[in-house]
Amino acid sequence: MILEVALIDIRPGEEEAFAAAYRKAHPIVRGTPGFRSIRMTRGVESPSRFVLLVEWDSVEAHLENFRASERFNEWRGLIGQYFAGPPLVEHFTDVPTDA
Repeated sequence: MILEVALIDIRPGEEEAFAAAYRKAHPIVRGTPGFRSIRMTRGVESPSRFVLLVEWDSVEAHLENFRASERFNEWRGLIGQYFAGPPLVEHFTDVPTDA
């Protein structure tokens, strides 16, 4: 399992419009092969900053099944207009807790 973490800064004053657009857009991601879960969080101290957390089967599931597909264009078309700049996106794996 891979966790995609995207740090998204939204133009001040457009946070509620972004959240509404996300509610419309998240089913696009959900239908992608290799998708596991999605969650959007919003900053308490920085309410224009959002963090998107998406679990994928693999990095390839994210990059090939979503980013390289028309789904990504639909997704970005709905939410991208609110970005203050390009999101910072990275992939993470779990740290094992057993020896």
